[in-house]
Amino acid sequence: MILAALAREKALLADGAMGTQLQNRGLEPGGCGEHWNVTQPGNVAEIHAAYAAAGADCLLTNTFGACAITLERHGVDDQMAQINQEAVRVAREAFTATRTGDSASPTFVIGDVGPFGGLLNPYGDASREEVSDAIRAQIRALLAGGADAILVETQTAVEELAIGVECAREEGAATVIGSMAFDLLRKGDGVKTMMGIDPDEAARMMVDVGVDVLGANCGAGVGVEWMGRIAERYRKVADLPVWAKPNAGLPELEGANVVYRDTPEEMAALLPQALDAGVSIFGGCCGTTPAHVQAFRAVIDDWNRR
Repeated sequence: MILAALAREKALLADGAMGTQLQNRGLEPGGCGEHWNVTQPGNVAEIHAAYAAAGADCLLTNTFGACAITLERHGVDDQMAQINQEAVRVAREAFTATRTGDSASPTFVIGDVGPFGGLLNPYGDASREEVSDAIRAQIRALLAGGADAILVETQTAVEELAIGVECAREEGAATVIGSMAFDLLRKGDGVKTMMGIDPDEAARMMVDVGVDVLGANCGAGVGVEWMGRIAERYRKVADLPVWAKPNAGLPELEGANVVYRDTPEEMAALLPQALDAGVSIFGGCCGTTPAHVQAFRAVIDDWNRR
């Protein structure tokens, strides 16, 4: 089953945060969590398995920063292909371990591609060709590992998102998701990306480059309610499924730790209106946990029955 096609038939559940879960297991600030796919796969597997057991239909690979440009900063860019392919394997095995029986619903391992961590020319030093080569190689490795779809996420500039989507299309991904990161404006009356792009413009540009699913994730002050509003605006532009993964509130410092305050119950209470607004695939970003995903599962099941 192709992810984009199933998302047109019913609401689906994605997983929760990876980065904050890795930090809970000892990943140091600024460390390379993606390298854990080869050095500590057991810890990554436990996170995936907890989300799968909570009912997630979709697991994102632990590859947010796993293109060669980002891995080079940690001195492990020579392991790029292995890191990405092991990430797919670990996620797939988590589903295998937690879902049994012929009647189990379809599950999807989504290859996660995050920003390369810089700016394209003329705003920065990275050329389009350099970034395209790195992203293409990562996507090729994810698909070679067996990823069912590619997510190009947490993007603030459509130019970089376009590179990822184009590479995924050309490499033959069955479903390509483009996901922008919006921030709530100071007056609280709208959202835009860091580069000043609003949801309507983002949707038009994502449609132009050929996404199968329009997405939004992360972002400052953009919770479940705002994800619904973004979905409504996306759906006015194009009749495509909508992906949404909000944070569990704003990050706060508690001693030396970053914490997120929105509880599973608080987020789940707002989820029905986001689904009514057009969200097709819902999960959690920074600060969300298996408990959040379990709460989302109950709401999505009820909404699908209705």
